[in-house]
Amino acid sequence: MTPEQVAAASKPLVLDLGDAYSRCPITLRRARLLGISGWAFYVSGRAGALGDVRAETAAAALGFIAPDAVADGWDGAARTVRPFEVAAATLAECCRWGSQHLDGVPGVDRLAGLLERAVAAADASGMPLFAAWRAMPVPGRTPGARAAAALRRLREHFTGAYLLAVRSSGMTPLEAVLAGPEGEAGAMACGWPPPYPPVGPLVRRRLWAEAVTDRLAAPAYAALGPVDGADLLDLLTATRAHVGPTVRSGPAA
Repeated sequence: MTPEQVAAASKPLVLDLGDAYSRCPITLRRARLLGISGWAFYVSGRAGALGDVRAETAAAALGFIAPDAVADGWDGAARTVRPFEVAAATLAECCRWGSQHLDGVPGVDRLAGLLERAVAAADASGMPLFAAWRAMPVPGRTPGARAAAALRRLREHFTGAYLLAVRSSGMTPLEAVLAGPEGEAGAMACGWPPPYPPVGPLVRRRLWAEAVTDRLAAPAYAALGPVDGADLLDLLTATRAHVGPTVRSGPAA
């Protein structure tokens, strides 16, 4: 398989597994312990890796979430806790989930190693969230924790690549969300209020953006080579089956 093929095939698995920890009830309980809402925990948990930036900067980095919705979550959290502390708590929950749910997966040591190699080789140009997340120290050292943290980072890498591709295609982030599988429901979930532009003319641009995303992500998987790339796909597929069905998997989520 070529690196681009490995990127394309691994993308839905990474997007799903890299976000699975966020739907764990224990993770959601962390927001209450910090004294902030679940939405504030999500927004600051992702963009907080950038540090004490303004809400406008966080919105620009997140891309697919409406700026007003980002500001609501970002400012709501900042009144109680610093954004980087929320991001650190998020990464800790990610590692906790990984230890609990992935340590028992056959081949998890191998999976963690392959994912970490891809993270290290990924090009962070134009992807500030991925770069910020990659720079954060991983608090958990079990194989499952390492795999979960690497999946979380590669999820930001795919999302950052998709944002670059969407803007290159001439679409706005809102248009990309509308042209995605969740359509208007996805736009509402990301805080974009109606009325919405027609979707029909956007579908071909979205397909082009998806292909460009795979090309932008490919260098991370080129570092693995064809044999290890195929092994990574097999391990991701087995891990996804072990974890079971989850909900949110699109890069705009």
